[in-house]
Amino acid sequence: MAIDVAQLRAFLAVAEELHFGRAAGRLHMAQPPLSRTIKQLERELGTRLFDRNTRSVSLTSSGQALVGSAREVMDALRRAEASVKYADERDVGVVRIAFAGVSTYRLVARLARRIRSRRPGIQLELSSQNFAQPAMKRLLNGDTDLALGRWDVIPPQATARVVMADSLVLAVADTHPLAGARRFPLHQLHDQAFVSLPPEQGSVLTERLRRLAKASGFIAEVVQIAPDTQAALALVSAEVGCHLTLASVAENVSDPHVVFIPLEETVPDVDLQAAWRTRDESRVLAAVVKELLDLTVITDS
Repeated sequence: MAIDVAQLRAFLAVAEELHFGRAAGRLHMAQPPLSRTIKQLERELGTRLFDRNTRSVSLTSSGQALVGSAREVMDALRRAEASVKYADERDVGVVRIAFAGVSTYRLVARLARRIRSRRPGIQLELSSQNFAQPAMKRLLNGDTDLALGRWDVIPPQATARVVMADSLVLAVADTHPLAGARRFPLHQLHDQAFVSLPPEQGSVLTERLRRLAKASGFIAEVVQIAPDTQAALALVSAEVGCHLTLASVAENVSDPHVVFIPLEETVPDVDLQAAWRTRDESRVLAAVVKELLDLTVITDS
């Protein structure tokens, strides 16, 4: 049995159009040669792939079984062609990205789309972390190539750039007395019960809550520890307490029972940063970093 790419391409066109005339037009060929190609493929496989008459075309069970495998072959061929096309520029390889938090999802998705479009020879391996410190540890240990997160201190082995400006907001239930406020005054934080993230994970938000409380002369009343941001917001929705979080989180999470209120006073930055090992000379990593920085408004960290 010798199936070639042209036969699979013809088969997929007919399988997706379920019309020989439209499939022939899509392939820029006449209908008779297309019909002969399909018949030859059926002879090679020893089975009918289509039930056809003067009125309709439909896939047989054998044809349905072939669709998935044929698409896999064509996708593999396109990846191979892209790899060869970009090999001369050495723009081919894998870049591992560890990112922390719900607030990074949209940026990661935009980066993945940009890489797929502009640099198809590069494959991204994505790893989601609940907190930024584990992402930084993975970077320094060589388990990832690029980390996205929020850090107050960047180790000397790493280089970082701000890739998204951000600010703190307070998430409260829609039943909260200040749910309709345009700004949440810091002096009223001492009256609130808080849902917090685990302090041992090195969460920047946990540290910001501690700083804000200290600056305002009180100790935050933490009534519940949540394992991650999504769980924290679910607890806020259930009126367990309020949660200090990020403006970018509000853009990525939709819950009609949670209201996000900006804080009244200026507080320390919580900008999202991209970090990579300073001595990593990978051209593929450099290409991904360039695409990421081109996506965003960058300032030195």
